Amino acid sequence: MNRVWLSILGCVCLPLAGIVAGAQTVPRGGLPKDFQRLELQVDGVTREALLYVPKSASSTNLPLVFVFHGHGGNARQAARSFQMDREWPEAISVYMQGLKTPGPLTDPEGKQPGWQNRPGAQGDRDLRFFDALLAQVKKDFKVDERRIYATGHSNGGGFTYLLWAERGDVFAAMAPSAAVAVYVNRLTSKPVMHLAGEQDTLVKFTWQERMMKAERSLNHCESEGKAWARLATLYSSTNGTPVITFIHPGGHEFHRDAPALIVKFFKEHPRQ
Repeated sequence: MNRVWLSILGCVCLPLAGIVAGAQTVPRGGLPKDFQRLELQVDGVTREALLYVPKSASSTNLPLVFVFHGHGGNARQAARSFQMDREWPEAISVYMQGLKTPGPLTDPEGKQPGWQNRPGAQGDRDLRFFDALLAQVKKDFKVDERRIYATGHSNGGGFTYLLWAERGDVFAAMAPSAAVAVYVNRLTSKPVMHLAGEQDTLVKFTWQERMMKAERSLNHCESEGKAWARLATLYSSTNGTPVITFIHPGGHEFHRDAPALIVKFFKEHPRQ
């Protein structure tokens, strides 16, 4: 697979040193019903996330979905686009907020928020933030360890791939959108749904086609797929780790049909 703009280079396990214990839950203010804003101090930097928390989270083990906005986006925007609270109201959904980050294609000076695109970038601040936030959510709520998932669009999809490589044992399945990764041999076999636009000129569709082919090889999928939903094809796997490709005729945008299908996919794949 040829080198592209996002690199996943290896595995790094980070301690939680430098992370201040005890998160601060900030009043909702103008947030939607059942959402809360969480603040954590990670290496002296205030990091934020929006959480949708079902009322049963204190008494019942619930699925947990992490969602990552694209470069230049934000957590509120991701909550509106991915709508996990509407599509899967029984699950806890976490919308993490990125920090200013250089974007290789669109923001080389790093004026817009985003996510590290490889191990070691920005001091692994986003991996450390994820580790701290996951620990805090598990402390505050009841989480089903077999049903933890990640999804994201564009740079957020790239960070989803990075989490797959660096924290793969945490997740049951992944659903990156409009993103790619190289060094696929660093990924472990896992159910994945890849979402792509045929007219995407930013993360080129040809790159994504190679990514989807690599995922099918990694997961030992059948060569021929079958219809799974509108615009979606299922490639069954001999080891129970299928690949679903959702290919729409648009460009780099996050497709309006994606949230419901991502939830459908996640529900079908608890961790084995």
